Amino acid sequence: MSQAPIGVFDSGVGGLSVLREIRARLPEESLLYVADSGHVPYGEKSAEFIRERSQRIAEYLREQGAKALVLACNTATAAAVADLRARYPELPIVGMEPAVKPAAAATRSGVVGVLATTGTLKSAKFAALLDRFANDIRVVTQPCPGLVEQVEAGELDSPHTRELLRGWVKPLLEEGCDTLILGCTHYPFIKPLLRELVPETVRLVDTGAAVAKQLQALLDQHGLRAQGPVQETRYWSSGDPQAMERVLPKLMFELARVQPLFV
Repeated sequence: MSQAPIGVFDSGVGGLSVLREIRARLPEESLLYVADSGHVPYGEKSAEFIRERSQRIAEYLREQGAKALVLACNTATAAAVADLRARYPELPIVGMEPAVKPAAAATRSGVVGVLATTGTLKSAKFAALLDRFANDIRVVTQPCPGLVEQVEAGELDSPHTRELLRGWVKPLLEEGCDTLILGCTHYPFIKPLLRELVPETVRLVDTGAAVAKQLQALLDQHGLRAQGPVQETRYWSSGDPQAMERVLPKLMFELARVQPLFV
């Protein structure tokens, strides 16, 4: 069982930013990745729809032999992680949440900006994070409609992506934010562009590395750490597999076959 793969899924290719962190921290683990790109972005979908998609994908990954699941999506975590944990109590499941706690600890100005999808910003889970960790700071939120689609297309530094990002960041900087939370797993891929648009003193915070650390702890707790050999990562997409194959070299610096997902 310990040699079984870890299943990771997201609404699209954004969760590959988490997959990179898992691969870096746990190089001996084999990985499965599902991009639900036929339904991207989740941020504009209902919680009921996201729960249903998450259940189907989780079951598919279990059928592929996954020993643990990572919901590499803030919106899916907010909508579905509690349901999945109740459904599969024996399965280690790790979710995502915006990095409010580390951002609150890092800010010097007392003002933290959040770039996220509409779904994440509206979720009860995000509201609970603010209640728990943001009492002594001011949090300024900025929904970023269209940014997920730019990353899905591999447009990480195109003029249009730059224009969108500049428009969203400007009001946050004007409010005095010195720390920006990247509240969607797609957004770490535009970090290089974001670094060009904000002062060096502004800290960019995401949670991919923390998720990989939590996954490691859960695998240890359940005695599920692999010793190798590592199997080649397998990819699926519910959208256009060839489109994902085209962006993999940009996002993961590798060529790989992407299989169609029919769930």
